[in-house]
Amino acid sequence: MLRPKIPTMPQPTGRLVPPAVVVEPTAVIHHAPETLAPMTAPVRPTVRLTPGGVIALVGGGTTVVLVVGAVLVSMLLAVAITGASVAICALVIRSLVSAEHKGH
Repeated sequence: MLRPKIPTMPQPTGRLVPPAVVVEPTAVIHHAPETLAPMTAPVRPTVRLTPGGVIALVGGGTTVVLVVGAVLVSMLLAVAITGASVAICALVIRSLVSAEHKGH
């Protein structure tokens, strides 16, 4: 018959070798305050919306909210219908079992 091959464990060599640890020296460099570059705030472009852009943005946001709401409502409705059908199935099975016991 077929017999599974059991892998053999490697035998220990008798000595433990710790893992090698490499420590690199770090240098601390001190700069005089006058040699440091002054910190400047990054320049960010401003966004200017035209009236048409505002209307498009509001319309897109409204569409996203309506689509997400419709998806969530449909998922909730699917869960409710599934729960109601499971409850009806449980009642039918319970009545069948109780009718079976009354008959004997």
